Amino acid sequence: MTAQALIDKLHQLPPERLSEVEDFVDFLSQRYERENNFHLTKSAAMMSADAFKKVWDNSEDSVYDNL
Repeated sequence: MTAQALIDKLHQLPPERLSEVEDFVDFLSQRYERENNFHLTKSAAMMSADAFKKVWDNSEDSVYDNL
């Protein structure tokens, strides 16, 4: 579906339905943003794991490994 086809369908809706469409588009945008933020956070954590391994894996802190 093209953007123009979607716009044509929007023009066919009664005005009172447009607010429902807007709410749904806002919902989809927020969900998309949350999913992208989750993936970015997960990727950043995975990329930094090796760098932090030197800090986390040491004999002084080994007592915390069993918590």
